[in-house]
Parts: sequence; structure tokens; C-alpha cells
Amino acid sequence: MAVNHGSSVVPGALIHPSIKRKIRKSIPYYILILPPLIYLILFKYYPMLGVQIAFRDFKVRGGIWGSPWVGFKHFAMFFSSSTAITIIMNTLLLSLYYLLASFPLPIFLAVCLNESRSQKFKKFTQMITYMPYFISTVVLVSMIIQFTDISSGFINQIIVALGGEAVNFMGNVNYFRTLYVVTGVWQTMGYSAIVYLAALSGVPVELYEAATVDGASKLRRILAIDIPYIAPTIITLFILNTGSILSIGFEKIYLMQNSINTPVSEVISTYVYKIGVLQFNYSYSTAVGLFNSLVNLTMLLFVNTISDRISKVSVL
Repeated sequence: MAVNHGSSVVPGALIHPSIKRKIRKSIPYYILILPPLIYLILFKYYPMLGVQIAFRDFKVRGGIWGSPWVGFKHFAMFFSSSTAITIIMNTLLLSLYYLLASFPLPIFLAVCLNESRSQKFKKFTQMITYMPYFISTVVLVSMIIQFTDISSGFINQIIVALGGEAVNFMGNVNYFRTLYVVTGVWQTMGYSAIVYLAALSGVPVELYEAATVDGASKLRRILAIDIPYIAPTIITLFILNTGSILSIGFEKIYLMQNSINTPVSEVISTYVYKIGVLQFNYSYSTAVGLFNSLVNLTMLLFVNTISDRISKVSVL
């Protein structure tokens, strides 16, 4: 009887030769993807360790690991505060208002430009609607303040010229959300339409020709060809936008805020900035920010699941 005195496994002997060849051929691609992978690890994933500040009483001297663990203390403080419901509702209402106003308009603009026969008009309109995207937030808010000034703003001058009374837009809580949304749509509509224009450029010409032969009108062609063709793009972007439902822009809101419109303009992002940066309450502000991120993640997963079941289109 043969006695097995032991066996040794040569490293890599269990790997099939064809797999080895594929790995060797893919080495340049692995090297190519290495820098962005390192970037993600260092600047995206490693900083996530700081999230534990939300569960500690952070002390600068002790650092993250030297600060005492307090569990859900800061979350309980936020939800038991008198301002929590107001801040969450302000954020939710402003986000939904902006989403409902800003999401369909780029689609409408892209479809209209796609149907334009004049290339010069199409390029001119695209350039005019695309340019505001490059205006910085500080400049945009300065324009809003100057244009809506109660004494020198041209909007109030037009209202007075038409027989009306000057309106203090920045000092009236009823106008804040509309000002934010309208100016935001004006700034981003042209840029957002580029994605849909790119999708529409891939529609086969034969479909339009067949629809024209069948006597379909422009509206019928849009509804039967254009919209179904770009539907996956629309659904994907809608899912991504819904996933950031509570991540309303900080800079613009903070610059538009004043002591009068704060009751409707105070959102989670500005609240976190004031509590965390200005008042040095890092643990509490991190807890509020983490709650914001968890709600966004939940909304993203929920809408993605519903979309996958209904239209078989998802981002995950």
C-alpha cells in the first residue's frame, strides 16, 4: 500500500491556464483602473470612518477614537427638538417642488429642439439655454437680489409701470420657494436637456419615415417614438434625482436666506452648517447629516425597486 507522506500545493496550480492568460492580458486594464480605485478608497470610503462621530461626544483633543461613545443620543436630541419637523418639512417641500418643476422641462426642451428643422435656430436656442449653467451660485444669487430689489429691481419697476405695487420678494416667505425653483430651472434646464438630446439622436430615422408614411402627426411621432425611446433615460435620471430628495443645494439657499424668510428657507444642509461649523457641535451635526443620507438612500432603493418591477429599468 502506498503511503501518502504529504502533499504540497504549488501556488497558482489550481488556476486554469486560460484564466491565467486572461489575467496577464488584463494587467494594463488593472493598472489603468488602479488610480481611480485608490482615489475612491482614500477620499470616499476611508472618510466614512468619521461617521462614527455621530455616535460619540466628539472632542478635538481626544480625536475620534478617544471621544466617549454615546450611541443614539444626538439623534434623539434632534428628533425631540422643536425645529426638527420644521426643517425636515422645509427640505422635503422645497425638494419636491424643485423636482416636479425641473424634471419634465428639460425633456420638453429636448423634444422641441429635436423637432426643429432649422439647425441655426436649434444651435442658438441650445446655446442660450445652456449658458446660465456656467453662472456661479454667488453671481446668481446677486442677480436675484438685484433684480427683485423693492426700489431699484427691474422686476418691481415693471410691476409699478403696469400699475401694481412693488413687492418685497426676498422679504416675503411666500415667494422664497418659487424664487429658488424658478431660478434653478432657468439655470439648469439647458444643461439637463443635453442628456435627452443625446438619447434622441439615437432614434432610427426609419421609424420617423415609417410614421410619416402612415400619416402620423408630429405630436403622434413624439408620443409613439421619441418618448418611448428615451423612457429608460428618463426613468434612470428620475431614480437618481429621487435618491437626493433631501440633498437640496446648500450654497444657494444659504446665500438667499435672511432673518425674514428663515422659517421656510432653513433646510437640513443649512442647519447642519450652522450647528456644526459655526457652533462647533460636530457630533450633533454629523448625526443630522447621517439621517439625511439614510433617508436619501432609502428613497433611492425604494424608487429603484418600484421602477425595476414596473418598467424593468433600474440603476442597481
